[in-house]
Amino acid sequence: MMCNSTVIVLILLLWFLSAEFSICNGDTNVICSEKEKQALLSFKQGLTDRSNRLSSWSLVQDCCRWTGVRCNNVTGRVIGLNLSNPYDEYEEYELYEAFKLGGQITPSLLELEFLTYLNLSRNDFGGATIPTFLGSMPRNDFGGDTIPTFLGSMPRLQYLNLQNAGLEGSIPHQLGNISTLRHLDLSGNQLLYVDSLSWIARLHSLEYLDMTYVHLDKAADWLQLGNISSLRYLNLGGTGLYVDSLGWIAGLDSLEYLDMSSVDLHKAADWLQAVSMLPSLLKLYLSGCRLDKMIPPPAFTNFTSLAVLDLSDNHLSSEIPSWLLNVNSSLLFLSLGGNLLNGHIQSHILNLHMLEILDLSDNHLTGQIPDSIGQLKHLESLYLSINSLNGPIPATLGNLSSLRLLSLSHNQLNGTLPVSLGLLPNLVALSIAYNPLTGIVSEVNFVKLSKLKSLEMSLNSLFFNVNSNWVPPFQLEYIALSSCKMGKFPAWLQTQTSILVLDLSRSAISDSIPDWFWNMASHVELINLSNNQVDGDISTILLNSRVVELSSNCFKGRLPTLSPNVQVLNIANNSFSGSISSFLCRKVDRNNNLEVLDASNNFISGELPDCWMYWESLTHLNLGSNNLFGKIPQSMGYLSQLQSLHLHDNNFFGDIPSSLQNCTSLGLIDFGENQLTGVIPSWIVERTTLMVLRLKSNKFSGDIPPKICQLSSILILDLANNSLSGTIPMCLNNISAMTIVDTSNSDYSEALGYGYDYGSYIETLWLVTKGRDSEYRDILKLVRSIDLSSNSLSGPIPAEISSLHALRFLNLSRNHLTGKIPDKIGGMAMLESLDLSRNHLSGQIPQSMSNLTFLNYLDLSYNNFTGRIPSSTQLQSFSDDSFIGNAELCGAPLTKNCTEEEQSQGAVPAGEGEGEGEGEDEDEYEMFWFYVGMGPGFAAGFWGVCGVLCLNRTWRHAYFQFVHDMKDWVYVATLLKVKWLRNKFERSSDV
Repeated sequence: MMCNSTVIVLILLLWFLSAEFSICNGDTNVICSEKEKQALLSFKQGLTDRSNRLSSWSLVQDCCRWTGVRCNNVTGRVIGLNLSNPYDEYEEYELYEAFKLGGQITPSLLELEFLTYLNLSRNDFGGATIPTFLGSMPRNDFGGDTIPTFLGSMPRLQYLNLQNAGLEGSIPHQLGNISTLRHLDLSGNQLLYVDSLSWIARLHSLEYLDMTYVHLDKAADWLQLGNISSLRYLNLGGTGLYVDSLGWIAGLDSLEYLDMSSVDLHKAADWLQAVSMLPSLLKLYLSGCRLDKMIPPPAFTNFTSLAVLDLSDNHLSSEIPSWLLNVNSSLLFLSLGGNLLNGHIQSHILNLHMLEILDLSDNHLTGQIPDSIGQLKHLESLYLSINSLNGPIPATLGNLSSLRLLSLSHNQLNGTLPVSLGLLPNLVALSIAYNPLTGIVSEVNFVKLSKLKSLEMSLNSLFFNVNSNWVPPFQLEYIALSSCKMGKFPAWLQTQTSILVLDLSRSAISDSIPDWFWNMASHVELINLSNNQVDGDISTILLNSRVVELSSNCFKGRLPTLSPNVQVLNIANNSFSGSISSFLCRKVDRNNNLEVLDASNNFISGELPDCWMYWESLTHLNLGSNNLFGKIPQSMGYLSQLQSLHLHDNNFFGDIPSSLQNCTSLGLIDFGENQLTGVIPSWIVERTTLMVLRLKSNKFSGDIPPKICQLSSILILDLANNSLSGTIPMCLNNISAMTIVDTSNSDYSEALGYGYDYGSYIETLWLVTKGRDSEYRDILKLVRSIDLSSNSLSGPIPAEISSLHALRFLNLSRNHLTGKIPDKIGGMAMLESLDLSRNHLSGQIPQSMSNLTFLNYLDLSYNNFTGRIPSSTQLQSFSDDSFIGNAELCGAPLTKNCTEEEQSQGAVPAGEGEGEGEGEDEDEYEMFWFYVGMGPGFAAGFWGVCGVLCLNRTWRHAYFQFVHDMKDWVYVATLLKVKWLRNKFERSSDV
């Protein structure tokens, strides 16, 4: 009888629970209460819904059928509200943004007395704070439909998810009074903060707590989290916490999931001991915690449940600890990537025979990949990239039938590609790029790769040789075969219908592009065929890919047509011709979205038209080295987003248009090698964001504006070969970008490059450095250069130029400069090239120049320098051509030897060069009074001696007797001195 009663009670309990948590569907006759319906409509009024996804929330429909609303099947009361964004931020970003709800979270939710589930995650409530009414306060009788004066409670809430909801401000402590709460997710709100966590300690039913990126650094009482014995999931990643000890965590006996990624644990020496004492721990994430040691605790009895261990992006610098490979044979996920691990991959890795994911990438591992890795039969992902592994790729990897991802890129692996890798039936991604692999890749390397989606083999020495009629077993989405030798255009590409990224750059393709390619390419996001010898006329082609890289090929004909989808078009270094107007002024149905256009080094002709209003999205424009002519049109001022503008090496004339000052983001201007005239516009030299100004080889005149010193961010200033006059501004030391040597924190990507998915466009610049034309691209952001050569500048070299400690290249040659080289020039420690030739400079070469240890090009020829060339390993390493044309210079490397006087001139007295301006003034002052005193001094001395001799006979006889006696002594002494000097000069000549 008691047994029957127990069964009845259990049945009733199950019925009650199913009724409580069931979801209302279209078959039920239950209708939601009018009070809760109005509460939901009131809540909706506070929201912004751009996508209209709450369109079902209307008076004419029962609220239990509304989107995101769950009702109890028996009572009709609202028990759940799920308004989470239905789209993924990373996979469907545009839809994710469009479907975000906004507005305010209003107190009308208080009317939902039976609400147990509330999910408002992945929306954007525009910086709204977490409302305190979600917390518990004294219960009230709300008195009908009116909103109570005091905020009430949500006494039944068990699930609250506000993850990534755009919230900010302080988290209300009232949340700690929701005693029924089991799941609390406040993660992803990077503007949320909390001063205390004592309120969480009151949530005695809490099982799930995620506060990722919530700022907890001011919560001194966060240790109270260790008292929540019911906690099973804890995520404190990126909270700004730093921890001296993890001993507090020992009380979390039920904890299964612990994520403290980005929490500073470098002082917590007991971290390993602490986490090993958690008996239920399944997943441990300690990525980016500044851990530098893995000292094993005495025992690991409590680590036997661990399935996931993530210690990536720390400072671990030992070999892979052997105890780690014995800790738990059932470990499924091990990530040690992004550390400083060294040594070999040990064969003990076999002990982790259940591993599914192994990440050892981005370390300093050496030696060969052990064959034993091929025995980890459950392995699905293997990351060994960015190490120093050598030797061949083990053929045993072909035994890993479960393998889905294999990343071996950026190592020193050699040999050929094992045929066995082509037998992996589940392989989805293969990356072997950036290795010195050799040999032929053919059909046998892909026999069973039917699931392959990503193939990355770039920057090896592989030869891709397949039959022209080969039909691959796969449908690739990502193809990166840069530098793999092809010869002919790969015909097998026409079988691939899912390609998103195609990179065949530098693949030695010498072939015409087939007609079928552009039909296939219309669905490809990125196409890179650069640096080949592909030819063809694409005048009639409509390019539709987001990124099109066709530079350095043999394409010809008129410029192609672009669809509005194209954002990057690089067709530099080809043979395109025809008028630029037909390209720029071609109308399309929608606005152009082109952001990067590089058509440099072609044969494009004509004047620049007034059609720039169609291209307002442009940020990087390069039309250099073409046959363009005329004036630069004022309409280019429409390009308000422009960051980089190249019009060099054309035939433009006239002034620089004033409308370009509307392009407030300009960071690079290259108008070199044209016929532009006038003065340098004042608006250019007032741009503090300008990094490159290249106006060389034009007809600019007038002075260099003193305001040019306001270009505090300038890296490259090239005004060479113009008709500029006047003096060099004395304020160059205000250019902070050239005075600060450490640029590790500098970011020049916006003007000098454009990043996009799977690649980037990097600016290129030709500069005269070290006496020759050089192309700078990848290291352009490291260049610091001033070139004012071949002008009519006069006056001295400003002493302030010595403050440009980061300057690498300085060229002031072929001007009319006078005076001395600044004594402190040796302080320009980074100087690699210095050209002061063909001026009227004089004086001695400063001794401090011997301190320029990076100097590898020097030209001081054809000036008026005097004295001895300072002795140093650096200066004597240059040829005499560096000093020729200075008649009064002597010493190595010149063949002219220095006299004793010239040697003494070459010595620099102690303290010379310090306080240069003051020293020169003091010398002039002393010389003035020296000459003033010479006349009276001579007269007094002359008559003081001669007058006495004339008047005193005894003194006169004694004086002449002394002179007679000294005659013989002076004669002998003179002979000895002459002989000594002759011997000295002979020894010097021998040396």
